[in-house]
Amino acid sequence: MQFQVTRRAFLVGTGALFVAVSAPALSSLADRWALPRSLRDNRTLDTWLRIDAGGTVTAFSGKVELGQGIRTALAQIVSDELDVSIDRLRMASVDTGRSPDEGRTAGSDSVADSGSALRHAAAQARRILLDNAGARLTVDPGELRVDDGVVHTPDGRSVSYWELLGDRGFDADLRPDVIVKAPAASRSVGTSRPRLDLPAKVFGEPAFIQDLRLPDMVHARVVRGGTVARQVPSGAEDTVRGMPGVVDVVRDGDFLAVVAGREEQAVAAAVALRETMPPLAPAPEPPPDDIPSLLRQLEASDEVIADTSRGAPGVAREFSAEYSRPFLSHASLGPSCAIAQWDGDTMTVWSHAQGMYPLRDAIAETLGLSENRVRCIHADGAGCYGHNGADDAACDAALIARAMPGRPVRLQWMRDDEFRHAPVGSAMSLHASAGLDAAGRIVRWRYDIYSGSHSMRPSGGRSVGNLLAAREKTDPFPPARATDRGPPEGGADRNAVPLYRFENQRITKHIVQNPPLRTSALRSLGAHGNVFAIESFIDEIAREVGADPFEYRLRHLDDSRARDVLSRVRELAADAPAAMSAGRSGRGLAFARYKNSSAYLALVVDVDIDPGTGRIRVVRALAVADVGRVVNPDGVRNQIEGGIVQATSWTLREQVRFSAGGIESADWATYPILGFRDAPEIDVVLIDRPDEPSVGVGEAAQGPTSAAIANAVADAVGVRLRHLPFTPARMNAALRA
Repeated sequence: MQFQVTRRAFLVGTGALFVAVSAPALSSLADRWALPRSLRDNRTLDTWLRIDAGGTVTAFSGKVELGQGIRTALAQIVSDELDVSIDRLRMASVDTGRSPDEGRTAGSDSVADSGSALRHAAAQARRILLDNAGARLTVDPGELRVDDGVVHTPDGRSVSYWELLGDRGFDADLRPDVIVKAPAASRSVGTSRPRLDLPAKVFGEPAFIQDLRLPDMVHARVVRGGTVARQVPSGAEDTVRGMPGVVDVVRDGDFLAVVAGREEQAVAAAVALRETMPPLAPAPEPPPDDIPSLLRQLEASDEVIADTSRGAPGVAREFSAEYSRPFLSHASLGPSCAIAQWDGDTMTVWSHAQGMYPLRDAIAETLGLSENRVRCIHADGAGCYGHNGADDAACDAALIARAMPGRPVRLQWMRDDEFRHAPVGSAMSLHASAGLDAAGRIVRWRYDIYSGSHSMRPSGGRSVGNLLAAREKTDPFPPARATDRGPPEGGADRNAVPLYRFENQRITKHIVQNPPLRTSALRSLGAHGNVFAIESFIDEIAREVGADPFEYRLRHLDDSRARDVLSRVRELAADAPAAMSAGRSGRGLAFARYKNSSAYLALVVDVDIDPGTGRIRVVRALAVADVGRVVNPDGVRNQIEGGIVQATSWTLREQVRFSAGGIESADWATYPILGFRDAPEIDVVLIDRPDEPSVGVGEAAQGPTSAAIANAVADAVGVRLRHLPFTPARMNAALRA
């Protein structure tokens, strides 16, 4: 690759000649589209990398650390491509004042998008630095080698990156014809490097936004009861203003908050205000089994997402079944938090939300400010993922801070705020039917999804109304109409199109417009429910026709990588005989390729069922995954293990309980999750494909886990559970039926 010398300058204080090299501007739209996706709208090299004079390199990404280890994986990629030690790398937090705009950290796309972008940027940076070094040392760049940022000539001379470019910009556009290193040249990628973010979190050092303290900071709580703020009796606000430590009571339409010098004072004031609200009359809670019929009764927008139902296949047998999952809470361990400061010109917000740029746009529109007057900075959150309360807390903090110029405002949600007011993952009602030919092969497939939206995140425009405070303030924004992402990634329909070869199929989604609860993105979106239903149904059919569950899946699969993970997990399971117990034990299989474009995962689980209590316990999980080129094996295993544990909790424990008055499950007693003692033993095997692109794995295990548990239960007791969660009461009812 050739670069053009465009200007010359002298290094400050050294007198040594410095050649700054810049690539020509992108020549066509085709060049732009040839770049990795995240580079197309962030096309300057300085947006992604900075060589610091102090002997370090700072890398900038638009993807945030949510505990998934992305900061470490990206550092490994840059370390390899730039030839610097990972200890020299500084991964900057996402900041709308400096970082590239990569939208949200969602869909398990961070390694695929930001990883490929930073690999490309680092490769071009290395080429520029070598050209600079060649000009400085009067050596052909092809004869140079780099060791930890120091460029060496064959005759022993050297110059470092920091001498060449320390604190200067690259002044170069990113080019599509950059050649990245071959996988065999990697030193860091493919190894299990220690997580960069974990030491502070493990040893109790300040690591989360909840720990952040700024000078002269005040503490705030939002008051959201079962009724709107306008129903707070007159005089109550003045009474609260007189409580110890209270600085102010902030009201903006139906938005109501208290501000105090200390956190416990803000809590006491919020409780006092909330207690003045008139209580709602209790309302009956819908029985969990009524959720499927509830979803089907509500107004919905219908869309056929796949239709190859031409011709009349020869159907000898027909099967159909109904499956469902309840509304699910994010149940984040740390309730949402944000800090905001208004200096009279710029609103600065620290948040643990997944997308700093979309959040900036939403807050700017809520406050009536231009985007350049709002700055959003990411800080790690204690248990943040999906669309939980993080965006709402950030907007809450900004509204309060606007009323208190100059002072940082720390807004912390309480546990019941997070359970009652954050969006939840939508309940889903799923209907599958299949026609089989005389040989038992599926020749016709019909599938219907009834669900609320899985994609109601806030940004600019009509989606601003997806923020609670934007709906509550004076001159409120209306709630956005329920929409859902379409193929190929999908929302409610994510993974609704089976990877199996069904030549005659029709798949329809029905998006409920006014679900009883506020719904949005929860880990894996609709893929969890869809894979649970599809893989349960495939297993049911295999058992009905007397086929081996492995062989029946392979019979309908053409994808060689899909067949590989199934074959490998079969071998793994054969070497690990099913766990025996005093109860009734069973083994189940499930498989999916997340989004039909990302990680492949096949899973076998062993369950134990106590016939006296109906309690199901997952004893062991054996997983095989193919994520393309593995960046950090330990990080990949951690993501799969976490997904299996969380999905086990969804399968056996979790459901949001609600009534006409709102969500009733507002604490850990009423929304139980899986405990440490019930976590299964997990073994994960990775198929590394160095020549394939790296793909994300954070959401690959959820659907297969629930399906494998259902299939293991059927194997153990001969009874099929189709409606999550599999509580002891449901298990006992099925055994008695």
